[in-house]
Amino acid sequence: MQYLIELEHEADITGIDELALERLAAHALAVERVPAPAELSVLLADDPTVHELNRTYRATDEPTDVLSFSQSEGESFAQPEGTVPHLGDIIISLDTARRQATEYVISLQDEVAHLLVHGVLHLLGYDHEEPDEADVMRLHEDAILGGAHHH
Repeated sequence: MQYLIELEHEADITGIDELALERLAAHALAVERVPAPAELSVLLADDPTVHELNRTYRATDEPTDVLSFSQSEGESFAQPEGTVPHLGDIIISLDTARRQATEYVISLQDEVAHLLVHGVLHLLGYDHEEPDEADVMRLHEDAILGGAHHH
């Protein structure tokens, strides 16, 4: 595997297939043609953790479903020789994912998979502030997920 996905959790992961998520993250990087080797970190957390991160780093005082923190913004030239580029960190709230999965009537795994891909695309510079940007992002999500589901 040319991509190193560090997946950790500090929340109840009942209903989560961690290996499948690691594979999916690597698949997303491959589909997006991210040069290998590269690594990224994924943390499956709870609402309080994500809320705190959101408040601290995004000045948004609420929990959210997924946060992405890119490591590469403007620093790519500072990569020491021979080290694996670290793309960034994705933090997913399983509490919020559970609520959304119930709302959308899909499995928790499917919802977390969608959030993970969404987070990876954010790390790679995609955004959805504008409607056309959101459309492009959705097309990429579908390509990676195999067009499995929509919100």
